[in-house]
Amino acid sequence: MTVSPDPRRYAPRAELFAGRVILVTGAGAGIGRALALALAQGGATVALLGRSAKKLERVYDEIVAAGGPQPALLPFDLENALAQHYDAVASALESEFGRLDGLVHNAAILGTRAPIAHFDVPTWCRVLQVNLTAEFALTQVCLPLLEKSTDASLLFTSSSVGTQGRAYWGAYAVSKFGIEGLAQVLAHEYEDNPRLRVNVVNPGPVRTDLRALAYPAEDVSRLRTAAEVLPTYLYLLGPDGAGVSGQRFDCQP
Repeated sequence: MTVSPDPRRYAPRAELFAGRVILVTGAGAGIGRALALALAQGGATVALLGRSAKKLERVYDEIVAAGGPQPALLPFDLENALAQHYDAVASALESEFGRLDGLVHNAAILGTRAPIAHFDVPTWCRVLQVNLTAEFALTQVCLPLLEKSTDASLLFTSSSVGTQGRAYWGAYAVSKFGIEGLAQVLAHEYEDNPRLRVNVVNPGPVRTDLRALAYPAEDVSRLRTAAEVLPTYLYLLGPDGAGVSGQRFDCQP
């Protein structure tokens, strides 16, 4: 299928995601929260994964109050999770839904903006664990569930510093370079399986807590809100994005 002229201006039809089961990481705040709400509004059953149970519960309540399908709550610590914890998530999803129609890797941490010569090694390891290794591990245990779908979409969230390194972005930039590579490898491995597509999205500057940490003096009124960058995500997760794989999309001009 040919990519629509501009996924950034995509407007999904009502109930476009009805019957779909989609796992969103970092669903308690920012882009993850906004995406979970939009997917539920479109009829999707959303599995909410994040570190803070309280934040996930608030999103859960918002979805239910708006009349959306009952979500699944998956409190999960990407930094400290062990193999059995990943297996438990996959097992819970298998028991409850039997498949996944979408997996959106949105959770990430910034770490520290510092020169490589002085970058704290434990912080480096923590950022790479949350932003890259945990995404690999969660993807691996969820692939059998995605393969059971007739039209599954796997989305990785990158950054402008994931394709062009910049000074002082350290572990965060390296983790996003890794995500770009992981997505490319997976897209190549599944290129003969049209039922599973793999793409990368770069949301660009967005009014989130992570952005505030990176640019504490920035005028946030100049930034897009999380909801404003969702059209590309929704295009790639829905049936209109079928056949689109192995590509990278910027959510802003």
